[in-house]
Amino acid sequence: MRIEIPTAIWAIWFIVISTAMILATLRAVIGPTNSDRVVGLDTWTTITTGFWVILALFFFQFVLLSVAMVYAILSFLGVLVIARYLERGL
Repeated sequence: MRIEIPTAIWAIWFIVISTAMILATLRAVIGPTNSDRVVGLDTWTTITTGFWVILALFFFQFVLLSVAMVYAILSFLGVLVIARYLERGL
């Protein structure tokens, strides 16, 4: 059973996600310390994962949910490696 979501709601979701990505990018670029940059990167990857989920719902392509899950796991591991490097090196 398909539930039709109005186009205005999709537009609002895409605008909110895009605004959040811009703000996270600014945090990653302008952040005064390396830790702020890592937080901005982590926020950006989390928002991107949410964007994959919204795309899966919009296009009814639920394989994109698997893509979002793999992306989330890899981005989490990447942020862990960067945090470890900043704390005491590899």
